[in-house]
Amino acid sequence: MSSFIMRFIITLLCGVSLASAQEKATRSCRIVFVMAPEDAPRSLFLFDGTTTQKVELPRMNLSPVYEIAPGEISLRLLPAPPAKPEEINPVAPAARLAAAITDCYLIVGSDPSNPVAPVKFAVIDAGNSVFKNGQMLWFNLSDKLVGGQVGKQKLSIAPNARSVIEAPSSKREDYNVSLAYYASQGGKRQPLCETKWNHDPESRTLLFLITQAGTRTPRVMGFTDSRVSPNSAP
Repeated sequence: MSSFIMRFIITLLCGVSLASAQEKATRSCRIVFVMAPEDAPRSLFLFDGTTTQKVELPRMNLSPVYEIAPGEISLRLLPAPPAKPEEINPVAPAARLAAAITDCYLIVGSDPSNPVAPVKFAVIDAGNSVFKNGQMLWFNLSDKLVGGQVGKQKLSIAPNARSVIEAPSSKREDYNVSLAYYASQGGKRQPLCETKWNHDPESRTLLFLITQAGTRTPRVMGFTDSRVSPNSAP
């Protein structure tokens, strides 16, 4: 067999292997249910167009890491696995997932008006190109402007907005946090918190600013996302 033919076969086999790996490639997601009422479901079934799996809807931490199908798909949260995908109620909670997103968060909120499952959710891109280890992803779900100092980073986030800020420290250590909120544009500065947090440069942090019933002061909720590298030894 000529060397040219041999090189051609090797190239062809490599191409087949790469295509097979891409077809089998999956993406991951983690879930958190923010401001869930007491009677909200604790779990639902996540349908990605190919498979259905039961997923947790935790309130005070992130869910386990779930694998979902690749490609541009529509995710749905359902009370039970569908007998036939084409029979899924079109008003079931849903969100589109772009093909380029390889890792994401599903941020779940309450929606009592939905007749299929009393929730709604949004997909947040959490790929390494947009959200890196050490960084912080802030969601301001309150109606207050919040700002201040987070370690060596400044934070200023408007109501109903989200923002990624760089690592608050360069190493694993405690750092100072000083936050305040403003009840209105140009309003008086109101203290929110003066504390110390611990920085883990190998993790990412999600933080939510929420307002609870009966209080004007936003509350800060934080969740650390730490993943074990696929190449790590068991």
